[in-house]
Amino acid sequence: MSAICGANCEECRMKNDCRGCRATCGRPFGGTCVAAEYIKEGSIEKYNEFKRVLLNEINTLLMENGIPQAERLYELPGLSVNLPYPVPSGKAVRLLDDRKVYLGSQIEFADLGVCYGVVADTTFILICSYSVDGSQPELIIFKKR
Repeated sequence: MSAICGANCEECRMKNDCRGCRATCGRPFGGTCVAAEYIKEGSIEKYNEFKRVLLNEINTLLMENGIPQAERLYELPGLSVNLPYPVPSGKAVRLLDDRKVYLGSQIEFADLGVCYGVVADTTFILICSYSVDGSQPELIIFKKR
């Protein structure tokens, strides 16, 4: 298995469900991958610059909301970060595509039992909180870029 972006596929929890982006032309789970799409259009250097700018945007939003900054963004399969957020009707909605690969990070406060999650691509930034076991998700920010 081989990644276009240089990610270490062996560290991925989803590696058994993925053939790698080189073998799938940048569509490892059937949907688009923000990293592969960006690199195919430009270069790995342009992608790294995009990640740096995006991380700065995210950290500004986190700081404005009293949340500690994210240190790094990782390529994450939608299936593993697509949480069901409760809406006023009592239903829960998922906002992401399970087949896509996004950029994201987790800021964990295990002693408090809470995590903050960040998921983004070229079009949006999502910030949420949830229990350390992934339950009780709450949408904090969903912002168009």
